[in-house]
Amino acid sequence: MLVLTRKLGESIAIDDHIKIVVVQIKGKQVRLGIQAPKETKIHREEVYSAIRDQNQEAVKSPAAVAQVSKALKG
Repeated sequence: MLVLTRKLGESIAIDDHIKIVVVQIKGKQVRLGIQAPKETKIHREEVYSAIRDQNQEAVKSPAAVAQVSKALKG
């Protein structure tokens, strides 16, 4: 893990397409602004974990997969 120190208004560049800016520091919280291409999916960690878990549960359910397959065949 790379750990960087940034001050208010400073930024971090990832490749040529993503920029993370420190927008606000308030107590123990830091507000970040993220500039990235629209096709880049950005989620808070807890939201990403919930999405991943739901996707894994959906794959485990053969009945649900069969229903979706049947619906798509029309």
